Amino acid sequence: MAAVTIYTTMYCPYCHAAKDLLTEKGVAFTEVDVTRDPSERVRLAERTGQRTVPQIFIDERSIGGYDELAGLERRGELDALLG
Repeated sequence: MAAVTIYTTMYCPYCHAAKDLLTEKGVAFTEVDVTRDPSERVRLAERTGQRTVPQIFIDERSIGGYDELAGLERRGELDALLG
């Protein structure tokens, strides 16, 4: 199975939705909470070009946020990425 990393904040409803979707699918993931780590959030923005969370990576490939994750699931493409 692919390595999944999700960057989140405590108060983000989309972060919770993304984690719920992955959990419902039985996907293990590493969560990086950037709520109180502004330097990590800056590094994330530099890496992705995005300032919002969640930011989700599958095998080090940025897939975007919750909307992109849910879109992959709706189109039946998420399972292939997850291996």
